Amino acid sequence: MALLSPLFAALAGAAVIIGVRLTVLPLLNPNRWYWRTLLLGTATLLSWRYVAWRFTETLVPLDWTPDAVVSWGFATLEALTVLSSSIAFVILSRVRERTAEADEHVGWWSPGEAPSVDIFITTYNEPLEILERTIIGAKAVRFPKLGVFVLDDGRRDWLRQACERHSVGYIARSDNAHAKAGNINHALAQRALNPDRPDFVAILDADFIPHVDFIDRTVALFYDQGVGLVQTPQHFFNPDPIQHNLGISAGYPDEQRHFFDNVQSARDAWGIAICCGTSSVMRVHAIQQIGLLPTQSVTEDFLLTLKLAENGWQTVYLNEALTEGLAPEGLKEYIVQRGRWCLGLMQIARNCYNPFGSHRLGLMHRISVIDSVLYWLTTFPFRLASLICPLLYWWLGITIMNASLVDITRYYIPYYVMVLVALNWLSKGLFIPIVNDTAQLIAAWPICRAAALGLLTRGPHRFSVTAKGGDRTRIVVQWSLMRPFLILFGLTVGGLIVPLNSDFVFNTSLAAGDGVAIVLFWTVYNVLVLLVAIAACIERPRYNRPQRQVLEPITLTIGDDLHRGWLVNLGPEGARISGPFGLSVGATGNLTIPAIGDVEARVLASTRDGYRLKFSPSIEQRAQIIEKLHTARALPGADRGDIVRIIRELARALNR
Repeated sequence: MALLSPLFAALAGAAVIIGVRLTVLPLLNPNRWYWRTLLLGTATLLSWRYVAWRFTETLVPLDWTPDAVVSWGFATLEALTVLSSSIAFVILSRVRERTAEADEHVGWWSPGEAPSVDIFITTYNEPLEILERTIIGAKAVRFPKLGVFVLDDGRRDWLRQACERHSVGYIARSDNAHAKAGNINHALAQRALNPDRPDFVAILDADFIPHVDFIDRTVALFYDQGVGLVQTPQHFFNPDPIQHNLGISAGYPDEQRHFFDNVQSARDAWGIAICCGTSSVMRVHAIQQIGLLPTQSVTEDFLLTLKLAENGWQTVYLNEALTEGLAPEGLKEYIVQRGRWCLGLMQIARNCYNPFGSHRLGLMHRISVIDSVLYWLTTFPFRLASLICPLLYWWLGITIMNASLVDITRYYIPYYVMVLVALNWLSKGLFIPIVNDTAQLIAAWPICRAAALGLLTRGPHRFSVTAKGGDRTRIVVQWSLMRPFLILFGLTVGGLIVPLNSDFVFNTSLAAGDGVAIVLFWTVYNVLVLLVAIAACIERPRYNRPQRQVLEPITLTIGDDLHRGWLVNLGPEGARISGPFGLSVGATGNLTIPAIGDVEARVLASTRDGYRLKFSPSIEQRAQIIEKLHTARALPGADRGDIVRIIRELARALNR
C-alpha cells in the first residue's frame, strides 16, 4: 500500500491527458494551427522532459563497461528518436488543404485554349492484367487535350500490340539506363519532337489507375505559374501484406495513410511537399529547365522535388483521392519497396543535397531532408533495440536503466500517452501501438542495412523493382522473414521463464523490485509484438483479386428462371452474389449488372450466403467493369483506425 499512493499520484498526469482527449479534443478542429501547435507542443515538452530525466537520473555511470555502453547507447537512441519526432511535430503543427483552391481555378485557361496533357504509364515487367486496368482508366480520364502513352522498359511486343488495340501510344527505348527516371526522360525527349508536345505530363505507375477527374483537378493548381509539380495521394484498392495477413484491413488503414493524409498536407503548409512519383503531374517547362528528371538516386521523385526547389519551382499537394493503385501483395515486395525508399533518401543526403552542404536549398527544404534522414536512421534501429535490450538484461544481467516504477509512471507514461493522443487526434486513430510496432519491425533490419549502405557508400547501388501480380492463391509461410522473429520470441519467452524460476539472475540489484517489474512489462509487450510479427509472416491467399465490395441489386438469369439478389464483390473476372439459392455449380446464364448490362456468367462455387461466379465478358464489358470499379470519384480502403475491430481481428489471426 505504501507504493500505491505515490504510484496513483504519478498516474495523475496521464489521467488528465486521457480526460482531455475524451472530453475536450472532440470539440476542437484538428485543422486549426493553434490547437495543433498546443497539442504537439505539449507532446514535445513532455518528450524532452522524459529525455532529461533519462540522462540525469536513470543511466549507469559512464564507463567502458557493458552496462554503461548499453545504458548510454539506448538512451542516446531514444533521444535521437525524440529529436526526430520533435522536428516532425513542428512540421505537423500546420496543415494546408487545396481543394477549395482547385475548385476556384478549374479551367483557368482561356476558352478553347486548354493546355495539352500527356499521361505516362511507366512499366518494366508488369503483366497485362495489371497494365490493362491502368490503360483503360487513363483513357476514361476527362480532359480536352489528352494523350496516353505506355513507357515500356521491357520492350515487349505483346504490350505494343495491346497498346494498338486500346489506341494509346507506345514508347520504348534500347536500354534501361537510370531505370524509371531514364524511362520518363526518354519519353519526354521523344514527345518534345512532336507537334502536339504536352504542356504537362502526369506520371502513373503501371498499377495506378486514375479517376476520371484526375487531370482536371491537378492541372487546376498550375494556374500559379510558379508551380512545377502537383502531387496527389496514393490510395490502394487492395490491402497491403500486413493488413491482409492479419485480417485487419477493415479496421486498420494501409501503412502509408498517415504520410499521405497528414504529413504531406502539413509539409505543403511549409512549402516542402514532396513528389512521390506516381499520381503526380509535372509542368514540362519546369522539368526541361532543370535538365529533366535527376538520376543520381533510386528515389528520383524526392530528388526531383529538391532539384525543382533549388531552381525556384514549387511542389504542391492536392489531398484528394484521384488515383488508386495496387499495394505490394507479398511481404518481401513490401520490404523491398521500403528498403529502396530508405536507400534513395540516404543517397540524396550523402551525394546530392547534404542538408548542411553548399547548395541553393532554403532552410525548410534542408530541414525536410534532416527530418527524413532522422526518421529512417532512428525509427527502425530503435524498434530492434527495444527487442534486444530486455534480452540483455534477462540473459546477461546488463542494466538498461536504474529507475523506480513510480518515476517511470511519472515521466514516461505521460510522454507516451500524450504522443499517442496527439497523433491519433490528428490522424483519425492511425496509431495503434502493437500494430504500428509490428509494421516497423517487419522491415527494420533490411531498412537498417539500406540506411548504412546508402549513407556510408557512394554507390552505384542495385535495387529491385517491386514485383506485382503472380500466383497468390496459396498459403505461403515466409520462413526467411519469420525465423529471426521466432528466435527472438524464444529468447524473450525464455528470458521470462528461466531467470524468474531459477537462480539464473545475474543482476541481483534488480532481481527483485522495480527494475524487474519494468523489464517484465517491457518483455511482455515485446512478446505480443513478436507474436503479431510472426502471424504477419504467414501469407494468406488472395482469391479472385482484385475484386472489390460493390453492394448493388442484381438479377441472374439461368434459362427461363430469374434469380434476384445482391452483388457483393465485383471484379473483371467474376463476382460474388448473395440471395439466390438452389443453383447448380457449372450452370451458365447472364448476370445483369447496373450500368453495364448482361454479362455471361457461370456458377463457380457456393458460399455461405450465395455463389461465386466466373465471367466471360466481351472486351467492351471488361473495360466497363474496370471503369466502374476504379475510375469513379471514391475513397478506396479504410481511412481511419478502429481499435475494437483491430483487437478482434488480431485475436482471430493469432488463433488460426
